[in-house]
Amino acid sequence: MYFIKLIRPINLAIIALTMYGIQFYIVTVFGRYQKIDAHAIDFFLLVFSTILIAAGGNIINDYFDVKADRINKPEKLIITKHIKRRWAIVTHWSFNGVAFLIAIYLSIKYQTLWLVFIHLLSINILWFYSMLFKRKVMLGNILIALLTGLVPLLVVIYFKVSNWNNPVFSPFDPATWSTEIDYTLVYYLAFFAFVQNLAREILKDIQDMKGDELIYVRSLPMAIGIDKSFLVVKLLLLVFPAFAILTGAFYLEELTSQSLTSIGIILLPYLIIILLNVMVIYLIKKTEGIKLSLYHNLVKLSMLIGVLSTFYFAYFLQ
Repeated sequence: MYFIKLIRPINLAIIALTMYGIQFYIVTVFGRYQKIDAHAIDFFLLVFSTILIAAGGNIINDYFDVKADRINKPEKLIITKHIKRRWAIVTHWSFNGVAFLIAIYLSIKYQTLWLVFIHLLSINILWFYSMLFKRKVMLGNILIALLTGLVPLLVVIYFKVSNWNNPVFSPFDPATWSTEIDYTLVYYLAFFAFVQNLAREILKDIQDMKGDELIYVRSLPMAIGIDKSFLVVKLLLLVFPAFAILTGAFYLEELTSQSLTSIGIILLPYLIIILLNVMVIYLIKKTEGIKLSLYHNLVKLSMLIGVLSTFYFAYFLQ
């Protein structure tokens, strides 16, 4: 049980949901009129390797954060209390080793270096984040947010390389037909994941200030103060509503041809995310611990709804 808690199973499940949601969206929406090579086993391996790297990152982060966690969350301390440090580091490298071997297999099969490069980059970023980057103002936050945004893009890269390797074109063989997929929604999701997670990371830094001082972390709240950090969080949470309004203005002609009920049903996930973001912005007034946990959980909920939106849009666009 302690090992399961250490690897953050809920976060890993969200990663898997994100990747399978995008796969479902692509195959459901664009697979109606063309052949799309989904390769269920290979895609599972990609998801599994991504989860292994994320789990390894969670382990190594706790490994370097033992001193801080004794202050920030002593009831959740696992390494040294329930799991020995050496077993934590062995498990970390084992997970990364298996993930990298999977990346090599997929890269050889699909004749691309992208998957090996991304896996190797992610492993190293998570290691140096835990050891060094998180101690620099905003650098660690931005890197973790970028890795979060990279998860949807990894699925795009997979579908692109898997469909580039079709046999020579033949009008009589559907397996050779070109695949045209619009990845716009996935790009939106990646951008949304980056911005929302960056806001969440700053909120987490505000929660962890006391313990972070012990391991010489120079977080944004320490550098500019809590009030200004909350202002940054508010500005980040305003990005999605502002982006949604601009996108709505761009498609105004198409939207006006629909009834308000239809628009509300189609855009329901976006409307809920906007509501949650505005709610957090409104509620941010004090720095009490229980409120910080509430803000953090609301932002996390908005990210989960964004993840599930791929299944929702696939249903309406199929």
